[in-house]
Amino acid sequence: MSSKFLFSKLSKSLLGSNRNMMYRRSLATATSMLPTLRKTILPNGFTVATEENPASQTATVGVWIDAGSRAENEKNNGAAHFLEHMAFKGTKSRTQRDLELQIENMGGHLNAYTSREQTVYYAKAFKHDVPQAVEILSDILQHSTLDPGAIERERDVILREQEEVEKQMEEVVFDHLHAAAFKDEPLGLTILGPKENIQSLTRDDLSNYIKANYTGERMILVGSGGIDHDALVRLAENHFGRLPNKLDASTSKSAMKKAVFTGADFRINDANAQQAHIAVAIEGASWTSPDYFPLLVMQSIIGSWDRSLGATGHMDSRLSSVLHNKQLANSFMSFNTSYKDTGLWGIYLITEDKDRIDELLKSTKNEWGRLSTSVTDEEVQRAKQQLKAGLLLSLDGSTPIAEDIGRQLLTSGDRMSPKQVEELVAKVTVDDVRRVAQDYLQRDAAVVGIGAVDKMPDFNHI
Repeated sequence: MSSKFLFSKLSKSLLGSNRNMMYRRSLATATSMLPTLRKTILPNGFTVATEENPASQTATVGVWIDAGSRAENEKNNGAAHFLEHMAFKGTKSRTQRDLELQIENMGGHLNAYTSREQTVYYAKAFKHDVPQAVEILSDILQHSTLDPGAIERERDVILREQEEVEKQMEEVVFDHLHAAAFKDEPLGLTILGPKENIQSLTRDDLSNYIKANYTGERMILVGSGGIDHDALVRLAENHFGRLPNKLDASTSKSAMKKAVFTGADFRINDANAQQAHIAVAIEGASWTSPDYFPLLVMQSIIGSWDRSLGATGHMDSRLSSVLHNKQLANSFMSFNTSYKDTGLWGIYLITEDKDRIDELLKSTKNEWGRLSTSVTDEEVQRAKQQLKAGLLLSLDGSTPIAEDIGRQLLTSGDRMSPKQVEELVAKVTVDDVRRVAQDYLQRDAAVVGIGAVDKMPDFNHI
């Protein structure tokens, strides 16, 4: 979920053979010029991390905060997202109009988004405007007025946003999937929070969330593109150096308890619905798990397919061939969602044939089972190539690079370079895939069915 200034309008990982010495020298020179991560930690635990590209005239700079809806409870669920909206409503030294004008005059973009584990505020601007962008980010994060009148006005905005989200079945299904997978856990809470919380969260609720989570230890200032690391460190010392490290042991990053995957079967049957939306997920791996990359390869092998886009049954994915030839589904999408200490690995299916959901889920489960017994080397190699290409394309530009740095540092304390990621993907073997599939896919799954699901069987007992 995001809120964005775009010219003052508020809205919302790779790197052949060397033919001669000259080629080797040029390759070595090019490699030595690759951007590298630099990291500095201030005395209060606040981290500054950069990947410099002196040739770039623009830069992305932002603050990644180790707190999202997972840092909430049932009473204040929705606070992190609410704060995302309030950050742009004025500070002690700037009105909302002042903020809009300054961003507009910079020709910049100021953006923010909230996820289950992180809240992010970042700006993209010309490199000579980085000091001003950092100062503005500091101001909105530390000195927002949280005006009671603005809070009341923003409730309706967030409620309308919630109504739009509820029209997107994929969003609805995945919210229910998290709730089913992580029952009675903060990780199972939604990002926007329930309607009653949006209507009742107070200024104290928002202020207390800031005090508990916006601490030096939980925040990283990331810069990429036309950035000077040392200059950014000086800016951080000036604008974030007085943040508290942590309030007490309960607010420390190390105090977070592992989310317990309980799994459940959740259904909302609608006899008038034209489609059935089904999501099935087993507990996956964390970002730092040694099984993370084999699971990514497994996801790529299962793949995705959509009949409405003209996709045929002759694609690389075996499951797409089965579902297309038997006309069992409209579309499917495999997914691998990771968090600090856990994850969800599974599939999202949409079908209009409610009388054959049993056959659809059996076909899916059979394909999952094949991953642990008869997946081929050709399939694994093809999936690895697709995965590496996707990772490379996803890091095109200063903003995706900044997001990759911020996310990796918050989850593991360090960042793997695109080259390191490529090497780890390349090391995944058929035996790795079969071993991890055997380990993970035998577990009971969390299941969500919404729509025409009255004839949907129990996936775990197929």
